[in-house]
Amino acid sequence: MRLWNYVSQAILAPQSILSPSSPATTSTTLSHLAMANSNSTIYFGYGSNLWRQQMEQRCPHSEYKGVARLNDYKWLINERGYANVVEISRRKTEETEEELSVPAAKAYEDEVWGLVYTLQPSDEARLDRNEGVPVAYTKEWLVCDFWPVEDGEGPANLTAKPEQVDMLVYINREQVTPSAPKKEYIYRMNKGIDDAIDEGVPEKYVEKVMRKFIPESGVEEDVVEMARKQAVEFEDEE
Repeated sequence: MRLWNYVSQAILAPQSILSPSSPATTSTTLSHLAMANSNSTIYFGYGSNLWRQQMEQRCPHSEYKGVARLNDYKWLINERGYANVVEISRRKTEETEEELSVPAAKAYEDEVWGLVYTLQPSDEARLDRNEGVPVAYTKEWLVCDFWPVEDGEGPANLTAKPEQVDMLVYINREQVTPSAPKKEYIYRMNKGIDDAIDEGVPEKYVEKVMRKFIPESGVEEDVVEMARKQAVEFEDEE
């Protein structure tokens, strides 16, 4: 097993590997500005970082802020065996026009739900290392619908009108083929799914999108032990 070792890039200058280098301000709301100080980053977690205990271990200064939805992307497990988001082409054909005329036809399949955290620079550097930036993922600012919670206490009120907020998203635009998850990742994802549902992420989204890749069944004890270690400090599997 090889430890992702990009400390010189991630710790010294975590923002330098962001694409684009800074978030757009056109969609940033006043509440967004109030939520994060000048040194923190708004982060959208959609994979195993839905597991709040994992985030607390990896990013000890992070704070949970609410639920968000990334539109026009789909959620999958890629060739590496880990979660990724893939942008959806919006070329309008007769077929897509017909599908879009029936809202339920593509419900949840063309969107990604996740949890939102604020990161301090040290948290972001640790997250870069655990996510394998810039090889396994790159970093982008994407606009998300955001439902904040008060004082980190959920669940979020999804009946309220969401805010439009630029968020940091870890994404791999090269490895986008649906595949099977690593065994230890199944354990961490199920922990994350439990937390996500508790915080207000729609259960129908989990059932329709995430359960295509992540089974509910348990894993062996040795796999659980490995998953717990991966939650603290990730090592890429050969």
